[in-house]
Amino acid sequence: MPTIFTKIINGEIPCYKIAEDDDFFAFLDINPNAAGHTLCIPKKEVNKILDLDEATYMGLMAFSRKVGKAIEAAVPCERVGITVIGLEVPHVHVHLIPLHTMKNATFQYKEKLEPSAFEEIASKIRAALK
Repeated sequence: MPTIFTKIINGEIPCYKIAEDDDFFAFLDINPNAAGHTLCIPKKEVNKILDLDEATYMGLMAFSRKVGKAIEAAVPCERVGITVIGLEVPHVHVHLIPLHTMKNATFQYKEKLEPSAFEEIASKIRAALK
């Protein structure tokens, strides 16, 4: 059975897409630690990051870096934090989180955003990717 992330990639579930190439996909987290919190995933459905083949692992890191630099340019923050936890969805995902304080990295505090705010943030990050 496909994961929720595979369904997002396939367009079965809507998302606020940031970037996509042949192998990877990035979209805003709908339950963000901070505005601009983005998930980068391989299109290949693999549960654990260390189970990725080396080329996919390295590609995911390069893709995440590119998206992270765009977040840093588009979203005011001290820095962009990177974490891989992946217990919620059995599909590798890299969290890119704009950090203002350490609480943004804890996953205990969530920011509520309106759809228009998600759209605006996604648009700014996409523009920074160009």
